[in-house]
Amino acid sequence: MNTHSLSFRLVAWYAGVLTVVFVLLGGLTWLFLRHDLQANVLGTQVRRARQIADTLVSATGASDAKRLAQQVEQLYSPEANDRFIRISGADGRPVYVSGAPRNGSFDPAEVPPPAAAGAVPAPRRQPLARGALLIAAVAARGSDGARYLVEVGTSSADIEATLAHVLAMLAVSLPLAVCVAVAGGFVLVRRALKPVASIARKAEDISLHNLSERLPVVHSGDEIEQLSVALNRMIRRLEDAVHSSKQFVADASHELRTPLTVMRGELESLAQDAGLGGETRETLGSVLEEVDRLGEIVDGLFALSRLDAGETPAEWVKFDLAELAVTTAGQMSLLAEDKQVRLSCESAGGVTVEGDRARLKQVVVNLLDNAIKYTPSGGRVRLSVRPEAGFAVLEVSDDGIGIPAEALPHVFKRFFRVDSSRSREQGGAGLGLSIVKSICGVHGAEVEVSSSPGQGSTFRIRQPLAAEPAASALA
Repeated sequence: MNTHSLSFRLVAWYAGVLTVVFVLLGGLTWLFLRHDLQANVLGTQVRRARQIADTLVSATGASDAKRLAQQVEQLYSPEANDRFIRISGADGRPVYVSGAPRNGSFDPAEVPPPAAAGAVPAPRRQPLARGALLIAAVAARGSDGARYLVEVGTSSADIEATLAHVLAMLAVSLPLAVCVAVAGGFVLVRRALKPVASIARKAEDISLHNLSERLPVVHSGDEIEQLSVALNRMIRRLEDAVHSSKQFVADASHELRTPLTVMRGELESLAQDAGLGGETRETLGSVLEEVDRLGEIVDGLFALSRLDAGETPAEWVKFDLAELAVTTAGQMSLLAEDKQVRLSCESAGGVTVEGDRARLKQVVVNLLDNAIKYTPSGGRVRLSVRPEAGFAVLEVSDDGIGIPAEALPHVFKRFFRVDSSRSREQGGAGLGLSIVKSICGVHGAEVEVSSSPGQGSTFRIRQPLAAEPAASALA
């Protein structure tokens, strides 16, 4: 899972907020419930204490303590009903204290005596060794005018059991609710961002060769639809700009070929004039070299423009790439001999590919020409062709000057030369490798280069092997 993705961050934020909200709501619910339950029970105890004070204590004096105890036992049965009842005098000494409850939830002897100052304590929760009591107290006056304090309480065990049950329900239901909500949020986020993933995949497939394609548009009326429409408009503008640029290069290179041909012919005719001086003849020769070089540049640009336009032959053919490499290496051997470079060819034979034979021969020629140019006298250039895992692998390696690491990513760019001055002297225009890459792209082949300065370079092309025809079924 990608923790940096937008969907993960949205779901994580959503889950965090929901968890905090649910925990706060659950905690507040539990606190309010405890407060209400205790308030209701204490209110009941206050009413019961006031009833005892008004009906029993007010009609009984200090000398009637035994009769008061009998009436409390008879009317309220505190032990049987699990209640605590205590009637204390003004001096704080108890007149009557109920016994231990039948369920043994508390011990009345653990309840501290009231203060002797005569103040009526507020309703309270009294912790004990076993559980706690909710006690309410009211002041009373006996028939003899003496002041009394009536305390009535009950165990908080039922309330605590209810709160524990609610807490257990919250502990189970809140995580479940969070999980359900997060799962729903995850589904909604994934569904909302699914068009973005589709747009991203389609955008990865669009290149200079298929700018006519467009991103999918989801008619949802939201910002994603607006984004996809805006991106499609941008791609259309890019397509128009690239098409105009390619058309300009094609038209310019085509129009330049005729005047360059005329200039070459005129200069060659002028150079044949016997009356020209040696210096003039040398100048004409230099100009002819530049015209030839310019003609090669124009031819290269014209070839690139046709490849960029998607030019393909009417019908591709299957042929042996190894045989083509051997033949081409033989034709280039004279150039290698003039440079005093050894050219060797290693071929496995039977490496069948499908494509434009002339174009792929141009690839081999350009790679060999490039290797021979930049290999010093006495060096070696090796050409090899072999099948490898469903691909035809063509390699051209040399032990020449090599290419710096910072220049490797740019060697297939147009007009790029590692050493501009030296390339110019050797006639290079920086288009040969660009043509190689374009032809490979048309044929679905990959081209890569590895090199180290002073140790030579290796250009490797991987092209899918031609599919073999299905064998005929036996009769």
